[in-house]
Amino acid sequence: FTALQAARRSILLLGWGFDPRTRLLPDGSEAADDPDEVGMVLVRLAKARPELDIRLLVWKSALPISASQDFFPHKARRYFADTPVKFRLDAEVPLGACHHQKLVVIDDRLAFCGGGDISVDRWDRVGHLDCDLRRIMPGLDFHPPRHEVTMMVDGPAARALGDLVRERWRRASGEVLNSPAMTEGDPWPRHVEAQFRDLDVAIARTQPAWRGAQSIEEIRRLNLASIYAAERTIYLENQYLTSPAVTEVLAQRLAEPHGPEVVLISSGRSPSWFDQLTMDRARAIMVWRLQAADIYGRFRAYWPRTTGGEPIIVHSKVSIFDDRLVRVGSANLNNRSGGCDTECELAARRDTPRARAAGEALRDRLVGHFLGCRGDVVAELVAQHRGVIPAIEALNREGRLQPILHRRMTPAGEFIAACHLGDPASVADSWRPGRRRERLFAEARATALTRRPETWPETRNDRPP
Repeated sequence: FTALQAARRSILLLGWGFDPRTRLLPDGSEAADDPDEVGMVLVRLAKARPELDIRLLVWKSALPISASQDFFPHKARRYFADTPVKFRLDAEVPLGACHHQKLVVIDDRLAFCGGGDISVDRWDRVGHLDCDLRRIMPGLDFHPPRHEVTMMVDGPAARALGDLVRERWRRASGEVLNSPAMTEGDPWPRHVEAQFRDLDVAIARTQPAWRGAQSIEEIRRLNLASIYAAERTIYLENQYLTSPAVTEVLAQRLAEPHGPEVVLISSGRSPSWFDQLTMDRARAIMVWRLQAADIYGRFRAYWPRTTGGEPIIVHSKVSIFDDRLVRVGSANLNNRSGGCDTECELAARRDTPRARAAGEALRDRLVGHFLGCRGDVVAELVAQHRGVIPAIEALNREGRLQPILHRRMTPAGEFIAACHLGDPASVADSWRPGRRRERLFAEARATALTRRPETWPETRNDRPP
């Protein structure tokens, strides 16, 4: 809310979903004289500042998905009709794929990138209370506790993300947008303290090969290189883990006598029936594979719950490798995010004592909030027990983090999981589900046999996204 109010030249938004009824201040953390629904806020700003260019580009979702969101974002076209806000649905994507990037860029000086959509069922407090009246939706229903993470950046990273949004707009509409003129002031909210400063920030993308667009698999390559490069700890928060390539490389690291510990935090059960049918069942096989490879006891897969036992939906896409590389974005650890859907994430790294301390502090704070304690408490036990896993087990007396267990499936469930139905690895793979399992595992085996990189992946922020 504060950042939008500070915009002077442009507000650019990319989304998988979008609901203009989403409240920006459901917790009343800031005084607002006017309604705080994001659609009203944007229209009000556009009318008050004619020089402010506001553009929203949202995936034109398939009707079954749109129906689950009260037919938003399709209804948003009528919401913004006859207003200065430029709203467009983007259907420029292969059949069966989606635009999954979640970005907000303000004046090319401040940008948000993460896994959360601007929708009515995404907000929650860090405490994830069992009953929180602020999680109310427009239909007066309450949505369950939810965990999301977004990274906010400024400087060259924000400008590069602005270029990325403008390129998406050009491909969707044919209209070429210019970068906004520089303005005075700083849109960074004063009440938000930066956790990292003077970092190398890379933009990693996934873009399917379609209609002349070249395939981009930067996120997939960065996934594998980051896992290979980790020395002590791989911390993953992700909605899905269904990629055989990622799983096999993790299994290879777990089989090393002195490899890193691996912690995965995910949802106990996906909120939608389609994801339960496809992603959850495939994840069960991947978790079983990692548990089988974990001969040294360095792997844990958890799902979080509230103090009252209610499951918390984990929708974040965060990965922290040792204390040197922090990644936040829209990509899941599934096949789709590696080559079929459109994704974007930020990777931040600088090998200085201050940056490494900040990376560890972020990981410990994320772990601590699931366990109901401060990050410094987690840090103390990590140092005492020399590992994140023993620290979690020492703090998890109330069972806030539950193990993800492999459960028996029906024959239909085994078939869906084995064939990775609903989770193609590329546009070409979408039309060949029959031999998908063989192709994915052949690729995974080839990846695991590849010579391990000796250095961390290079961050490249000197080229346009």
